[in-house]
Amino acid sequence: MTAVTVYSAGLVVPITAPPIVDGAVAVREGRIMHVGEREWVLRSLSERGIDADEVHWPGMLTPGLVNAHTHLQYTGMASVGRGQYDGFDDWVRAFDPVYEGGRDWAADAADGAAQALRSGTTAVADVVTDRAAATALHDARLHGITYWEVMSWTNADWARTGRTQVEQALDALPTPPGTGLSPHAPYSLDIEPLLEIPDIVRERGGRIHIHLGEAAFESEFAHEHPQAWHTAGLASFQELRKAGFGTSATEFVDQLGVLGPDCHIAHGVYMSARDRAILRERRTTVALCPRSNAVIGLEEPPIAAYLREGSPIAVGTDSLSSSPSLDVLADVAELARIARSQGYTDRDLHARLLGAATLGGAHAMGIDVGPDRTGYLAVGALADLTFFDVPAGPDAVAELVEHGAGRTAATIVSGEVRFAIDSFDRAAVTLETGGVS
Repeated sequence: MTAVTVYSAGLVVPITAPPIVDGAVAVREGRIMHVGEREWVLRSLSERGIDADEVHWPGMLTPGLVNAHTHLQYTGMASVGRGQYDGFDDWVRAFDPVYEGGRDWAADAADGAAQALRSGTTAVADVVTDRAAATALHDARLHGITYWEVMSWTNADWARTGRTQVEQALDALPTPPGTGLSPHAPYSLDIEPLLEIPDIVRERGGRIHIHLGEAAFESEFAHEHPQAWHTAGLASFQELRKAGFGTSATEFVDQLGVLGPDCHIAHGVYMSARDRAILRERRTTVALCPRSNAVIGLEEPPIAAYLREGSPIAVGTDSLSSSPSLDVLADVAELARIARSQGYTDRDLHARLLGAATLGGAHAMGIDVGPDRTGYLAVGALADLTFFDVPAGPDAVAELVEHGAGRTAATIVSGEVRFAIDSFDRAAVTLETGGVS
């Protein structure tokens, strides 16, 4: 019979069920076969005549973290991310010379994937600009989506060669994991590519991911034009702005059919109540990246409003070119701080933010359903697990959310231990010699 491993901990947090004190997760062939109290899981296996090795950790066990927005290929550009900038344009002026100087994108992306594993991440939304970095998730055997980034195409160039090039790039992405396209932003592409990219992706069953609400000029403002912008013969969002239309970038891409449940956006900082309502209506998740926003010099995301309004949210680190680390929990802690400063006082804050960093990210990429579902601990789901060196007390979830960065004890992807600190390795060795029967 195929080997079974029981991963047990002082506190197991399934996300879709209440936390379990002295809990356990039984794993076979990379999938979860039992979740519950440790005593019950072990007894259930014994009654079925199933032998198992147990790996116990006194701290916490959660689903693997999901980084819902990053660019792993920019891992080697941390010198840019260590700066502090006065807005998006200022950051771009620092970014461009380093990017154009050339890097070993494949090696940098591989380093980023390794850093993700060390921080407890098992699934990633990775936006790729250079072909050499396109295999990072596949090679690291991480789950998630590899998104080919699309930018700077005019309508004419798109019709001439752009669509063909983008289709070829998308079809060349290795699988697994899943694949998709990332139209960079409303202001970096003309209308025709923004209209056609969703069709290219959807006819292949892929995913869409776009930077939206990251720049202040994407915000809506009052205007007096009597006609709708889409009947004015404009070629791009940039032309819309030059013509004086105050339509928000969110409404703009919504009119073009970009948004939907198969799309998630990054940042969502400059979002009015109307913009946020559009995202909810389209079932589009926003991946919040507060530390990146702070480095670039942007405003804080309206996390309290997203929480109060019930918007689907996820958490991303962005890349090291604009963030101090690829540790999702560092952004979770920052979101908790911002939510409180914005007046959010509900007691569900910690649970909802941990959910955003796990199931929320999986939902954003559509990997929370189907045979290879992940983001939560339940029978049949992939055994993507993270152990944390956080005491299993009554305030453990709050402690993890507020101070969990850098406290990963082990990362398990599809039942395989991919990273572990020394003390976790010793615990595993001690218990697997005896087994459970």
